[in-house]
Amino acid sequence: MKLKLPPALIFVIFGGLMYALDLLLPVGEFDFFGRIWLIRLLLVLGILIGGISLFQFMRAKTTIDPLAPEKSSRLVTNGVYKISRNPMYLALLLLLLAFGLWLGNVFNTLLAAGFVSYMNAFQIIPEEKALVKLFGKEYQQYCIQVRRWF
Repeated sequence: MKLKLPPALIFVIFGGLMYALDLLLPVGEFDFFGRIWLIRLLLVLGILIGGISLFQFMRAKTTIDPLAPEKSSRLVTNGVYKISRNPMYLALLLLLLAFGLWLGNVFNTLLAAGFVSYMNAFQIIPEEKALVKLFGKEYQQYCIQVRRWF
C-alpha cells in the first residue's frame, strides 16, 4: 500500500480548509438554537469513539499505523468495531463536523463530505485491500456485517 499522507495530517488539512473557507467566504454563516450543545455532543462522541478504538487496537496488540495495515496482527471486530469498520476515521469526521459547526459556515459541510470522499478513496479502500490479503474470508465476512463508517 502506497499512501503518502497520514490520516491525522489529512484531518488537519481539511480543518485548515474549513477555517480558510470561513474567513474568505462572505456568505453561508449560520446559527441555531442548540448549536453549542450539538458541538459539545460531537466533540464528546468523537473523543470517546477515537479513544475507545485506539484502546481496542492496543489491547489486541495490533498496529495503529494507518500507513501499514499489512502489519496488522489481529482483526478487531468487537466493541466500537461492531458499529463501524473505521471508528478512528469516524471520530475524525465527528471532530471536523464539530469544528464546522463552531465556525458556523454551512459550506464547511461540503469540506466534511470531501474528507469522507478522500478517506474512502485514498485510505480506506487501500486498507481494505491489504486486510483482505491478510485476513481473507474472515475480513470479507466482517465487511458484509459492518458498515464502513456507521
